[in-house]
Amino acid sequence: MPVSESTSEQLSGGQTMYALRAHERGGPEQLVYERAPQPAIGLGDALVRVHAASFTPTEMAWPPTWEDRAGRERRPTIPAHEVAGTVAALGYGTTGPEVGAPVYALTDWYRDGAAAEYIAVEVRDLAPMPTTLSFVEAAAVPLAGLTAWQALFDYGALSAGQTVLIHGGGGGVGIFAIQLAHSAGARVIATGRKWAQRLVTELGADEFIDLEQQPFEEAAGAVDLALDLIGGDILKRTWSVIRPGGALVSVVADPVDMAPESLQARGAFFIVTPNRDQLIELARRIDAGALRPIVGAVRPLPDGRAAFEAKLTGGIPGKVALAVVE
Repeated sequence: MPVSESTSEQLSGGQTMYALRAHERGGPEQLVYERAPQPAIGLGDALVRVHAASFTPTEMAWPPTWEDRAGRERRPTIPAHEVAGTVAALGYGTTGPEVGAPVYALTDWYRDGAAAEYIAVEVRDLAPMPTTLSFVEAAAVPLAGLTAWQALFDYGALSAGQTVLIHGGGGGVGIFAIQLAHSAGARVIATGRKWAQRLVTELGADEFIDLEQQPFEEAAGAVDLALDLIGGDILKRTWSVIRPGGALVSVVADPVDMAPESLQARGAFFIVTPNRDQLIELARRIDAGALRPIVGAVRPLPDGRAAFEAKLTGGIPGKVALAVVE
């Protein structure tokens, strides 16, 4: 991808870095690898030297990618909000991890992301990186791991002996959800495309349903909890398999909007939030060998646009990571 450099940034006199940025609203086609100002850090911030980053392929369509919390435009914008790297500096008066410490985090959606050489992150969101993972592997954990944890336990109240249905089991979130649900003592049914069957079974799914070959309603039976990572008609149809008193949790759309009139179960939609304590617990499980990320592809940062486009087309298991430091 060609490198561009704006005249204003050349004349700014500040430190610069390479980053993947979008100057106009749109999809991955807007991303350009170019020089950008190195982020400033304030009280409560750490400057992190990015070694690897990961992303959600649909984040280019989310309002926080383009706006601040007041709804003001903040273009050009840097995507990718999962980071693994080392602490380069702390904001004045800020206490936190030592400079040089390896950390990982899910970062604030309303600030520039980690598809860059440096990122400013709130110290409260940083957690020690799992010691058994590389930076690339660690970058695949924060968003997917936190989403799965919060969906299953914070919103789904999953407990041992229950049956959970996970739509999209071969994706980044689905892979963590299967492992976490299995370790919690639940019976796990995963859905997806045929290519994901072997992987999700190895990770702990008790049953796999190929959505292209069989209606999941016929195969799944009644479940206590369903985690929807697909949306659309799949989400709407899932209400039919939820037991009375059960729950349907989605990260795509509000399932209550599609619920039948005689609703006897809970519905919840949520957007994952940074959580240092949960990242520490995920790291503990990873280092104990009870949980592992799946990195389906790794691209260098200059090829970030192609990485976004490839993940959008589907067929890549787990996460796609951007390698920033070799």
